[in-house]
Amino acid sequence: MIELGKLQTLYMVKKASIGVYLNDEPGKLDGRILLPKKQVPQDMRNGDAIEVFVYKDSEDRPIATTQIPKLTLGGLAKLEVVSLSSIGAFLDWGLEKDLFLPFKEQTQTVRKGKQYLVTLYIDKSERLCASMKIYDLLSTDSPYQKDDHVTGIIYNLNENFGAFVAVDQKYHGMIPSRELQTDLYVGDIVTARVIRVREDGKLDLSLREKAYLQMDADCELVMQTIESYDGVLPFTDKAKPAVIKRELGLSKNAFKRAVGRLLKQGKITITPHGIRKI
Repeated sequence: MIELGKLQTLYMVKKASIGVYLNDEPGKLDGRILLPKKQVPQDMRNGDAIEVFVYKDSEDRPIATTQIPKLTLGGLAKLEVVSLSSIGAFLDWGLEKDLFLPFKEQTQTVRKGKQYLVTLYIDKSERLCASMKIYDLLSTDSPYQKDDHVTGIIYNLNENFGAFVAVDQKYHGMIPSRELQTDLYVGDIVTARVIRVREDGKLDLSLREKAYLQMDADCELVMQTIESYDGVLPFTDKAKPAVIKRELGLSKNAFKRAVGRLLKQGKITITPHGIRKI
């Protein structure tokens, strides 16, 4: 049986001016598909086997190719958006015909030139399409433990839960909402610390180090921000959390800890209207 969306070994059953016809059994003519002439080995003969990928051409006809796509049926891969249309987007997956990503399969509106983690599926019309809805394809048997550092790609965002991350493009990970101090978008690559391995194997992540390790970086950020305001930050650690997050990308608690350390070090002073560099 010839399978759409998969790499498979087929056999030449007929030669034509436009290429050769292949099937899953030598000599079987019913249900044969074309391998275009430019991809046919010069010495190929009837009965010879060849590994091909099967997809559909621009007229929705099954066709074989010796090109190896970046993604096969049920797999996962980062693909770049090469064009946008009124019905969705098209992705570069290494074949002549770009891969269609319907609007309904996008977890966030995609942008041209950016890469997203997608899977390949067959839609109701028997066409190969991409989907960003990959939750059920990720694994929970990662080798990572608490405090390990990992890299992953964000594939979905939920304001109630947080940012969903495909660690190593294959393991379940999530940055809980409480850990989100900066704006993130689907398709972003993040490096994070494992803060918990759940009983089901899924990973809870944080973009920040442990408090004592993060403090130095936070202090440096606060000083850089003060300097960007000509030495006087126009608010104190009593500012609203939204203001602090907007200006520094820090939580209010992290900001207060950094300000406290800088005060003890004698690098700043707090006035009624802001924080001044000494």
